[in-house]
Amino acid sequence: MRDYKTLTVWQKAHQLVLAVYRATAQLPKEELYGLTSQIRRAAASIPANIAEGCGRYTDADFARFVQIALGSANEVEYHLLLAYDLGFIKDDIHQNLSKDADEIRRMLIGLIQKLRQSEKL
Repeated sequence: MRDYKTLTVWQKAHQLVLAVYRATAQLPKEELYGLTSQIRRAAASIPANIAEGCGRYTDADFARFVQIALGSANEVEYHLLLAYDLGFIKDDIHQNLSKDADEIRRMLIGLIQKLRQSEKL
């Protein structure tokens, strides 16, 4: 079992969640149960799945949860684009959050590859 808080990817994902919560606080109130909720849940799912995977005993199990986190990172990227295209978030906020989400996605892919390699050893 691993301590998820020591993983850089978890730390960055946690910071993304905090930033997403701040950014989505500006969305229209009628989106509270729509896009706001969706974006927040998808963002929170990234570090939550990393944490859950760290509690598993095998690298294969951990890799499955990291894959789920990767899917959530993709979902966040899309929802950010949607919020931007609808005019709900400003360009600079969209660019910064998207850049962060993309960095996290790349880190998750690297972690998955590393875990898969350790399975083969």
